[in-house]
Amino acid sequence: QVQLVESGGGLVQPGGSLRLSCAASGSIFSINVMGWYRQAPGQQRELVATITSGGIGRTNYADSVKGRFTISRDNDNAKNMVYLEMNSLRPEDTAVYYCNAKATLSAYWGQGTQVTVSA
Repeated sequence: QVQLVESGGGLVQPGGSLRLSCAASGSIFSINVMGWYRQAPGQQRELVATITSGGIGRTNYADSVKGRFTISRDNDNAKNMVYLEMNSLRPEDTAVYYCNAKATLSAYWGQGTQVTVSA
């Protein structure tokens, strides 16, 4: 089992920035990929960004966030963190953001953190 806890959401004005954090615990050795997804009201959950757990950490982004969002990880000193740096935020980025961890046979989700972009 893997437990994921997100933090860092909130209210921000258009053009502003936020940094989301996800702390992973439990059977973290089984994780192959970690990522962020989001779900806006009335819409399906969608991929935002992913990063592989091993090696150099290969990243992948949704077209809508490329150049504005950056996913990163910190596995040093027993930390198991994944971050999402969000810049130039737009009202359409408003959603609940979920941390996700994919293992070989399972996928895990955090409880979500609300991001609201509004003037």
